[in-house]
Amino acid sequence: MLVLGIESSCDETAAAVVADGKKILSSVVASQVAIHHPYGGVVPELASRKHIEAIVPVVEQAITESGIGHDHIDGVAVTQGPGLVGALLVGFSFAKAYAHGRGLPWVGVNHLEGHMNSVFLGENSPPFPFVALLVSGGHTSIYHVTSHTDYEQMGQTLDDAAGEAFDKVSKMLGLGYPGGGVIDRMAKEGDPEKITFPRTFLDKTGFDFSFSGIKTAVKRYIMTHEDTYADHVPDFAAGFQEAVVEVLTYKLIRAAETKACDHIALVGGVAANSRLRGCLTDMAAKSGMNVYIPGIELCGDNAAMVAAVGYHYLKAGARAGLADDVYSRVPRKTSSS
Repeated sequence: MLVLGIESSCDETAAAVVADGKKILSSVVASQVAIHHPYGGVVPELASRKHIEAIVPVVEQAITESGIGHDHIDGVAVTQGPGLVGALLVGFSFAKAYAHGRGLPWVGVNHLEGHMNSVFLGENSPPFPFVALLVSGGHTSIYHVTSHTDYEQMGQTLDDAAGEAFDKVSKMLGLGYPGGGVIDRMAKEGDPEKITFPRTFLDKTGFDFSFSGIKTAVKRYIMTHEDTYADHVPDFAAGFQEAVVEVLTYKLIRAAETKACDHIALVGGVAANSRLRGCLTDMAAKSGMNVYIPGIELCGDNAAMVAAVGYHYLKAGARAGLADDVYSRVPRKTSSS
């Protein structure tokens, strides 16, 4: 089955064609980083307008690069939520019209399930069950995944997402937006032990996160070292990054041990962070676990992951209707079917 995937939940307009939920025939992502960079974060109204401009060219490019043509598409999968409502509506409305006009089955999918299925688009994919850490600019959660569409949420952030913390700290340091990549690069030049920040584990036996405290700690450090902190930005970035990575890694390994699960996955935009990838790989090896991480191009928002999870819903007979709408948030989920 050839599925056209469409993604527009935040600031990337993306389309992809995926065969049987695992083989990428094309994947096109139009980024808006340059548009939002001057503001230090995503401006929802600008994001929506840029999605409107990009959606048709991006889909056409994805179809062209797949080499199959519109007539060979068997179904459509589109991000329904969570995300920015205005941005979501662009992709969702296009997918609805495209599928209806061509008489194709279509389904709206959970963006987070897309990230969890991104690990199946590479050469090395995990068996079920596995425990996944989904960490991005808007979400930080741990899931026990038992099938492509079934999972239990074991923990989540109680305030800010890890990716948001990277962006905010980067802004405080004057390093620009998005913050994840620039802090990752800067930290390689610094010493993580010179400037240390608190590790917010909350309850070490639980799997919830909190990153608002470390942002406050960074702000206080800058205020109390106003004349000197700028001379130690690489050490600053390394110390902050190490504090976040240590908590994320510990919680994921601990969650897998609780489930007696030897397979773990790291997904989402922050999964591109080199220190997090390296630290988790080392910790997994010491714990006798197998770790699965998508390629860098599949960590951020993309439509291939949307098509991948959509394939399994379409195959199971799920269908969306013209009355369906997008959603900005999903409730804390304990099970899925």
